Amino acid sequence: MKILCVNAGSSSLKFQVYEMPDEKVLINGYIEKIGQKDCFWNVKVNGEKIRSEKYLKNHSEAAEVLIEELLKNKIVENLSEIKAVGHRVLHGGEKYSDSVLITDEVIKDIESLTKLGPLHHPGNLAGIRAMQKAFPNVPQVAVFDTAFHQTMPKENFIYPVPLEWYEKYGVRKYGFHGTSHKYITTEMKKRLNKEDVNLIICHVGSGASIACIKDGKCFDTTMGLTPLDGLMMGTRCGSIDPSIIEYVMQESGKSIEEVNNSLNKESGFLGIAGVSDCRDVEKLALEGNENAILAMNLYVDRIVKYISEYYMKLQGKVDSIVFTAGILENGSYMRKLVMDRLAPLGVTLNEEMNDKIASFKEIHEGIISDPYSKINVMVLPTDEEVMIVKDTFNIAVNQ
Repeated sequence: MKILCVNAGSSSLKFQVYEMPDEKVLINGYIEKIGQKDCFWNVKVNGEKIRSEKYLKNHSEAAEVLIEELLKNKIVENLSEIKAVGHRVLHGGEKYSDSVLITDEVIKDIESLTKLGPLHHPGNLAGIRAMQKAFPNVPQVAVFDTAFHQTMPKENFIYPVPLEWYEKYGVRKYGFHGTSHKYITTEMKKRLNKEDVNLIICHVGSGASIACIKDGKCFDTTMGLTPLDGLMMGTRCGSIDPSIIEYVMQESGKSIEEVNNSLNKESGFLGIAGVSDCRDVEKLALEGNENAILAMNLYVDRIVKYISEYYMKLQGKVDSIVFTAGILENGSYMRKLVMDRLAPLGVTLNEEMNDKIASFKEIHEGIISDPYSKINVMVLPTDEEVMIVKDTFNIAVNQ
C-alpha cells in the first residue's frame, strides 16, 4: 500500500511516499517559497536529488507539482495507487490525544485552534485542502504534534495563573514535537525491551524541546501553550520573564505583534550571536567570538537545567537520556558540552564513541556514555515522517 505523508508550512510543502507496511521510502521532496517568485523544490528518488524551479502561487499548485513528480518518476502509474494521505498538524488542543481521520468536524476544530497555532495552522489547512482536492476519494489523516503530550498530569500542564484562563480560554501547557518524542519512546521501548520506560528525550534542532517520559508516557515537556516556551532555540527565546513584553513595548513603542515576532523570529541564537544555525554559532565561538560563546553557554545551560529538573521528577530512575534531532544527532561538540555539565548526576562521556556518531557518518546512532556512567546516554535519530505514515496506515486500514 502506497501512503503519502505531507507536512505543509505557511510557504512550504514537504512530502514523502512510503510503501507500507514495509516502511520503504519511494520518494521525498521539499517545495519551498510557495507564493514567491523564487519558489523551488528538491526531489530525491533512488538516492538522486533533482532540483526544479517555478513560480507556484499557492498550495494547490504545489500539490499539482507533487503529483507531476509522482507520475514523472514512476512512483505511481495512476493516482489511485495512493491509498491514504497523512498530514502533520501542529495543534490538537485537549480534544485530540491521538491521530484521527480528517472529517469536516476535524477541519473546523483545526480552524478554531489556529489562534493557538497562528504561524502553522494556515499552512497545515492549506495542505489538507490541496490534498483533498488532488485525492478526493482517499482517506486523509491528521497527526497532531500535541497529541503525545496529553498524558501529562494536571500539575504539569496547568499554569499558576487564574484558573478561569484555563477553563475559559484553554490556557495550559500543550507541548510540541510530540510525533518525534513518540517515535523515540517507541524505539526505546524496543531497545530496552520494556514498556514502562523512564526517559529524558532531548529533541534539539532549530526548534527544541525536552520531554520527560515516565512509565512509557509523557509526564512533562518544555514547550507550553505555544512552541515559544522552554528551551532557547535558533530564533526563539524560550522561557523568559513575561513582564519583559510590556516593558519593551513601553520603551520601544512596538506593538504586541512586533514584540511577539521578535521573540519568535529574532531571538535565541540569532538574537545573541547574529546567526541562527548552531553550526555557525559553534564556529564563531571556537574562533573566540564573545557573543557566540555567550550564546553557546546560554544554550547548554538551559538544556542541562531541564534535564536536571526531569531527573528529579523521575526520582533519579532514568533508563536513558536520548539525544535526537539535528543539533544533537550530529553535533559531537554540543553533546560533549551538555554531558560535561551533567557530571554531578554521574554522567560520563565516551569521547571516542561520541566523535563517531552523526547522520553524515557511517555510524548514525549509539550509546555515547561510558560503562561507568550512572545514566545511559544515547544518540538516536528521530523519524517523524515514519510515525505519521504508521498512524495513517493503521487508521486507513482499520476505517
